[in-house]
Amino acid sequence: MPVSIFHRTALAQELATHILDDDLAPARSGLFLGARRRTGKSTFLQQDLCPELKRRGAIVIYIDLWEDLDQDPGDVIIEAILGELAQHEGVVMRLARSAGLERVNMAGVAFTLDRVGLGKQVSLAKALAALSDECQRMIVLIVDEAQHANTTEKGSTALCAMKAARDKLNMGPHHGLRIVATGSNRDKLAVMVAWKDQAFFCAPMKEFPPLGVDFLDWICQRAPASAALRVDAVARLFKRSGYRPEWMQDGLSALAARDDWTPAAAAAAFEEAVEARADLRVQGLLGLVGLLSPLQSAVLRVLAAQGRRFVPFWDRTLETYRLVIEVDDGNKVTEPISVESVRLALEALKDKGFLWRSPHGVYTLEEFGIREALEEGRLLTASTQRVTLMGSQAV
Repeated sequence: MPVSIFHRTALAQELATHILDDDLAPARSGLFLGARRRTGKSTFLQQDLCPELKRRGAIVIYIDLWEDLDQDPGDVIIEAILGELAQHEGVVMRLARSAGLERVNMAGVAFTLDRVGLGKQVSLAKALAALSDECQRMIVLIVDEAQHANTTEKGSTALCAMKAARDKLNMGPHHGLRIVATGSNRDKLAVMVAWKDQAFFCAPMKEFPPLGVDFLDWICQRAPASAALRVDAVARLFKRSGYRPEWMQDGLSALAARDDWTPAAAAAAFEEAVEARADLRVQGLLGLVGLLSPLQSAVLRVLAAQGRRFVPFWDRTLETYRLVIEVDDGNKVTEPISVESVRLALEALKDKGFLWRSPHGVYTLEEFGIREALEEGRLLTASTQRVTLMGSQAV
């Protein structure tokens, strides 16, 4: 069946007010929104928030850093901004004059937008200021999966350039710049606002709210009338799905085959479709975990269990890896577990897509679904949670 979009109009209006209203000053620093992957965040940004911001008069530049993972995130950011600048001839004239040219084409020397960017003749701050002044409107940069910018030097530099532009445009006589950064991993985003050497240190961070009862009511209404789906029953499955709307669409697709359901049979078919999607994902991830070396598997599971308490190279943590391998997995550790062997295991896990490493060397799971799979596979045991923090007792 065709996929429809559930619009979150009230949330878009609330966030737009938070972003644009000068009296609600926190958004002037930048707004960071964290959400689990595949929970409808990007759809909301493109289908609800961007249109609402434009309706209120803002110039909106939406940048998806995961649209092309082969391209440097710094280049993606610059190209999106240049794309908006190219739509405004007056802005190009302003930039030409700021570069010392009275005309866009003078004495055979043309001013082109390739002179704008990181380390170029015209900085991003100056270019965005020209755009703001020419259009006399606030600019909103929305960077989806913003944490990916921190994976390259050019991406990190682009974030610093955006911060410089924010500071310039939010002080008169310009019309303001707001930066909204989103990501599918809260720990990754937290690095961008919690470390003092990051461009957006101390910017406010919020949890992006998952879809709620109104979405589930919409799902129930789209099912065949004979199915008589109940919101309370669907809510349990929605939680089981990790609040992923696509899985609810799978349930609807299962019901679309006929229109003569009994309520009991419809509920069973819907649940079976959602559970099948969940099992497929969990078993797929567990299958990949089963291909890891004993030490790689132990490191992954200890990190997943301990989260922000994870300290990979402490002696106590090295002993935890050994405990997981020998006690939980029943394998014999034949070689000493060392800092170097753990470092290699972490790098292998990162290369295989299980982990993400911040510029400061902090490791976190690539996505929350990995922890969900390990939990369902009963691989997060008491051994994996054994940790000692400074001044605390081992547990």
